[in-house]
Amino acid sequence: MLRSSLLLASRSAGARKLVESTPLTRPVVERFVAGADVSSAIRATAEVLADGRLVTLDHLGEDTFEESQANATVEAYLTLLSRLESQGLTRGAEVSVKLSAVGQSLAIDGEKIALENARRICTAAAVVGTTVTLDMEDHTTTDSTLGILRELRVDFPWVGAVLQAYLKRTEQDCRDLAYAGSRVRLCKGAYQEPASVAYQDKHDVDLSYVRCLKILMEGEGYPMVASHDPRLIAIAADLASGRAKDSHEFQMLYGIRPEEQRRIAAEGNRMRVYLPYGDEWYGYFMRRLAERPANVAFFARSLLTKS
Repeated sequence: MLRSSLLLASRSAGARKLVESTPLTRPVVERFVAGADVSSAIRATAEVLADGRLVTLDHLGEDTFEESQANATVEAYLTLLSRLESQGLTRGAEVSVKLSAVGQSLAIDGEKIALENARRICTAAAVVGTTVTLDMEDHTTTDSTLGILRELRVDFPWVGAVLQAYLKRTEQDCRDLAYAGSRVRLCKGAYQEPASVAYQDKHDVDLSYVRCLKILMEGEGYPMVASHDPRLIAIAADLASGRAKDSHEFQMLYGIRPEEQRRIAAEGNRMRVYLPYGDEWYGYFMRRLAERPANVAFFARSLLTKS
């Protein structure tokens, strides 16, 4: 019930106005969001890379319904990539892109515009020597996102995909994408989805995650294990025991279990931190609260102790 309420609130303009206007929210948001501007993102990236972890950066924004907004997001990514190069950070940092932020949701030619804009970002990433991963959003965009992925991989075979274990279709999507050179991030999923397309029970989602993970680990691609669950991380490590250390990686969100992130990296594993930044933090923040009750408790404690 709490998770459903938070996910509904993530799409509510009224709830957004209330949360954003609360002065006590900002210190809590800073746990999960690296900052409001590119300079803050660059500083946080350098700090993460300094202790052996890797980074994927997300310029926050989604559900863009004006082409000017989509263009602004593309320019923000081009600036970010340029700054990463100038600071010598591209060997350890890539970018993650939500297609809805670069035009996918536009009423006219949205998919075409998103493809063109994603291609611009991929071209810039290739020039500076890094990669791009296409974030996955709610289930209504899955086919479109995978279609754009296929188009981009013609010229940029390193473009990463994201698959969500709570969707019932994902096992087959894993089979389709478990080929040589294919980078696939597997996460549980963070959107409110109907029972017709997604598992609703946490145990069922976990079982699906393991089934999908086995497919990816047995394939010839590059699995990216996105989870904070100690049990799933242990299962992933066991499934990867016969693979080279550089043939897969673990991923966690910025601000969540940082000591565990460092432990995994210290053992010689590739450990990547998903690092979001920007003013459009509300939807991302609410989904982080919905994912784990501990996050809600952290938020509540922070508000109480600051009051």
